[in-house]
Amino acid sequence: MDFQLISDTVTNALTTFGLKVLGALLAWIVGRYLIGLAVRLVSAALTRQQVDPTLLRYVGNIVSVALNVVLVVAILGYFGVETTSFAALIAAMGIAIGAAWAGLLANFAAGAFLIVLRPFKVGDYVRAGGVEGTVKEIGLFASTILTPDNVTTFVGNNRIFSDTIQNYSASAYRRVERTAQLDHTVDVADAIRRLKEALAKIPNVEKTPAPDVEIVDFSVRGPVLAVRPYTHTDHYWQVYFDTNRAIVATFGAAGYPVPEERLRMRQA
Repeated sequence: MDFQLISDTVTNALTTFGLKVLGALLAWIVGRYLIGLAVRLVSAALTRQQVDPTLLRYVGNIVSVALNVVLVVAILGYFGVETTSFAALIAAMGIAIGAAWAGLLANFAAGAFLIVLRPFKVGDYVRAGGVEGTVKEIGLFASTILTPDNVTTFVGNNRIFSDTIQNYSASAYRRVERTAQLDHTVDVADAIRRLKEALAKIPNVEKTPAPDVEIVDFSVRGPVLAVRPYTHTDHYWQVYFDTNRAIVATFGAAGYPVPEERLRMRQA
């Protein structure tokens, strides 16, 4: 037995394998750098074309995933793995994963529909999938919504697409809905006039349409007024709280009595 020949053969094999491993690592590092560069170039090109930020992020994700798959296939081919067999393996894995991860693929498909149909875009204030807030990103499988209490929430695209979507930013203004309880002894017309004057002085309240103040209901305490100013969604909560303060201040300045449940008092 020629040990020298065996030693030379093993050394050559290990050297060849080691060089291939180093080459694969180098290809992975360079490939990842080139993929990042390609994604940045695509994003820059789309930005110059003033493409919507929602579509921009979506295309960037697709390009990144596709190029990473190509890189992995190329490295496997460098090691002598038959790429046609690998393609068949990917197809088989896709079927298996599709059956096991139907929900994930449903989120992916819903994300594509959200991009095409565009019920909302990045920056819109929406209620979608049971979550209300500002849209920060529409991803491949989930969308990111920042809620008013500053919590970043990730919602599956399929849940969003299969549920009711309310886009508050789609219109120039939205209505703030509050109510004001009056006592039986209060002159309703006087209260309505005073509230309309107070609402007109609140910052960011729309002049057209003018605020609505009307009787909406009756209770055992007296008439109930609907107080409904209009404002842009960016100023909704400011107008909401200012309206509450305006109701309290207006009724207090007018000297209106505190509403009492007259029916219960009579029963007593």
